[in-house]
Amino acid sequence: MDAGVLSFLFIAVLIVIGLSILFTFVPVMLWISAMASGVYVGLTTLIGMRLRRIAPARIINPLIKARKAGLDVSIAQLETHYLAGGNVDRVVDALIAAQRADIDLMFERAAAIDLAGRDVLQAVQMSVNPKVIETPVVSAVAKDGIEVKVVARVTVRANIDRLVGGAGEETIIARVGEGIVTTNGSASSHKEVLENPDLISNTVLSKGLDAGTAFEILSIDIADVDVGKNIGATLQIDQAEADKNIAQAKAEERRAMAVAKEQEMRARVEEMRAKVVEAEAEVPMAMAEALRAGKLGVMDYYNMQNILADTDMRKSISQSDEDEENK
Repeated sequence: MDAGVLSFLFIAVLIVIGLSILFTFVPVMLWISAMASGVYVGLTTLIGMRLRRIAPARIINPLIKARKAGLDVSIAQLETHYLAGGNVDRVVDALIAAQRADIDLMFERAAAIDLAGRDVLQAVQMSVNPKVIETPVVSAVAKDGIEVKVVARVTVRANIDRLVGGAGEETIIARVGEGIVTTNGSASSHKEVLENPDLISNTVLSKGLDAGTAFEILSIDIADVDVGKNIGATLQIDQAEADKNIAQAKAEERRAMAVAKEQEMRARVEEMRAKVVEAEAEVPMAMAEALRAGKLGVMDYYNMQNILADTDMRKSISQSDEDEENK
């Protein structure tokens, strides 16, 4: 093989390698697609995206959609939103949907909503097609003590202007539940709520529950109303049981005090008896002393013994009569 053929092959290999590097680093096919769609993008711009670590397809494809839809969006705006961590494709889709629905939505506003963590496309779709939020079962007690269980369906529409910083669905559900509890608690009877469920809707709507939220409440419909337990009667039963336990505790306290008092009196009786026995033990000693001193004669002593014997006899006779009567 001569030198000319080798040179040609070497140049051909270099051309192939150069084209491979060019097509790898510079998205030529994407550039051709943009030019075919009527969107002019310079090759230097695409190379700059590569240098800035931006995937060109993430910018050019949404740009083509935006230009075809007639949106005035620049490459710099899309690159800035991409570098900020936003979803460029979703923002462009939201702008197209807003334009078709005749909703005034600017790119900066849509980008801010997307960067705030909300789905801007879903918000635009919800503005066109309102969403129905169903609350869990909300239990409330009327003044007559009867529990009423209510399930409500809230129809809301996204408010584009309040998507940034506005409260979400959880706040709407909490406020609707608060309105349901207020309405049921104000009703004198649970029958009023069962007869007129629209009382709940009117009360909740009049409170302006969508203030400070990212939604606009269109309607509140009561899906289900059920009667629950008799909470008032249950509370009264519990109170009566508690009062009974308190009364029993106080009675037991009084009984214990009475038993203690009785034991104390028995101890005092035994103490008095001990004193009587002690005093009776001193009687013979006093009599002996009186005999020795001549203050008591022998006949006097015998007369006293006769009296005591007679008294004992009478006691024994009366005791026997009582025993016979008891038999």
